[in-house]
Amino acid sequence: MTGIFVTGTDTNVGKTAVAAGLAGALGLLGYNVGVMKPVQSGAAVKNGELYSQDAEFLMAAVDKIEVELVCPVLLKEALAPGVAAQIEGRDIDLSLIKDAYTELERRHDIVIVEGAGGIAVPLKDKFLISDLITYLGIPAVIVARAGLGTINHTLLTIEHAKNSGIYIIGVIMNNYRGGMAEETNPKIITELTGVPIVGIIPSDPTVDVEGCRLGSIISLVERNVNIDQIIRSIKTDK
Repeated sequence: MTGIFVTGTDTNVGKTAVAAGLAGALGLLGYNVGVMKPVQSGAAVKNGELYSQDAEFLMAAVDKIEVELVCPVLLKEALAPGVAAQIEGRDIDLSLIKDAYTELERRHDIVIVEGAGGIAVPLKDKFLISDLITYLGIPAVIVARAGLGTINHTLLTIEHAKNSGIYIIGVIMNNYRGGMAEETNPKIITELTGVPIVGIIPSDPTVDVEGCRLGSIISLVERNVNIDQIIRSIKTDK
């Protein structure tokens, strides 16, 4: 089919959890789903080796895939990837990322790709996450916080994506807890941007990315995200 790039309005908005939940929910519908975290900065250390916590969490939601394809670029410093790579004296190889994605796309019906930080985070020089999305040639889902402040962040992210020529499937609002701001934000965002809210996911304290515990994220996505609308959008984009 294609890939879906899961980007966010900021860091720590729950991109990894939402991406894993989306992959798992699509798998329950019978799709052969691949996952990818092209670049991980702030990688953890296990048995003396760097590993990607995000990649492991994503892989827990799907059938086994080689980690080298899922996360081809690992960086130790918990900084923007471009800065982390510069400190470590490394160059982020975009062709390596593209080749890994192409192989995952060949093997799977759909590939869920999770970005790093927000959509304007630099990967190398002036090459941003938004440039990576257009480089891979796939549409995007934007993950946003549900609470106060999300209107500003989400509108800026959508504007940047549109200016970059990215097809936006929709916005998923994550970590919903209730309250006036969280209840009114989705309608305002859609009215101001024309981009649909395709899901509102409740807060789930059992989800633990660092501990690789999926909690209820797959069932939460299955119940609270309009998967059919996402699939229709992908087909329309193609």
